[in-house]
Amino acid sequence: MTQANGDVMRADGPADVETAALTAAACLFHGMAERSRLAIVQHLLLGEHRVVDLTRHLGLAQSTVSKHLACLVDCGLAQVRAEGRASFYSLAHPQATLGLLSAAEHLLGLTGDAVTLCRSHGVDRDGAVR
Repeated sequence: MTQANGDVMRADGPADVETAALTAAACLFHGMAERSRLAIVQHLLLGEHRVVDLTRHLGLAQSTVSKHLACLVDCGLAQVRAEGRASFYSLAHPQATLGLLSAAEHLLGLTGDAVTLCRSHGVDRDGAVR
């Protein structure tokens, strides 16, 4: 097994495999946990976008969009295709990503406001995610 930084993780038994799987899942959710990055993912579900397109759609700075795209590519969630001087970004696994977001939407529907009211990871009075 290989970690995101390229180091090899040893899996000597079932507990190690379970720990590695939980770590990978936590990394996935951490990668999706930033509001702007999640908005970018939702736009990429519609198809390829350039940084300038996402900047215009989302009202974010070019540097912010580029930083989040680099994270998504590094995590294996997005991919980049060069065409001339332009770079086009898309989701590496659009169907799986759509499935994950659909499941999250379903779960949010079941929990109502509980997630946003959570003392640890909810929303502050000013609307900022903790």
